[in-house]
Amino acid sequence: MSAQSSPPAPLAALQAQGEAAFVARLGGIVEHSPWVAQRAWARRPFSSWQALYKAMANEIQQTTREEQIALLQAHPELAGREAVTGEMTPDSNAEQGRLGLLALDAGQMARLATLNAQYRERFSYPFLVALRLHADLNSVFHALEERLAHEPSAELPLALQQVCEVMRGRLAAVAGTALA
Repeated sequence: MSAQSSPPAPLAALQAQGEAAFVARLGGIVEHSPWVAQRAWARRPFSSWQALYKAMANEIQQTTREEQIALLQAHPELAGREAVTGEMTPDSNAEQGRLGLLALDAGQMARLATLNAQYRERFSYPFLVALRLHADLNSVFHALEERLAHEPSAELPLALQQVCEVMRGRLAAVAGTALA
């Protein structure tokens, strides 16, 4: 179920349904990584959506480096293969579509493909960015070019933080309210 298209869910009701229902509803909040919601479940009860967000973010930040890299690798590239073949999740489609990433002209597509390849070669995972925090495509290109210059040890925490920002937006959509 897409965070973008689902009706808001009361947190107490979500927690009362049990672990399986909780993971079924929130497992897609982090792209192809239901383990984040499953592990966060053990930290309940959550007093607020913000507390749930923090629990999920802590699971991402406190897991092993290998799991962090696998989590990052599970995400689609911007306007990449998954977008072309229609294999992105509904949430990723909506997020990428908002800024026109699914309708790039040939020049933009070539530029993005080159930058995506450079980024993946340098860091071993796709460039991840919380698109909801960007007003336009130029801002995304600027962030990608800027982050390409980072050392891998500096980029990993930034990439993970961007995953958490994507998660914050998706969780807010489920909650029906903004999360601080």
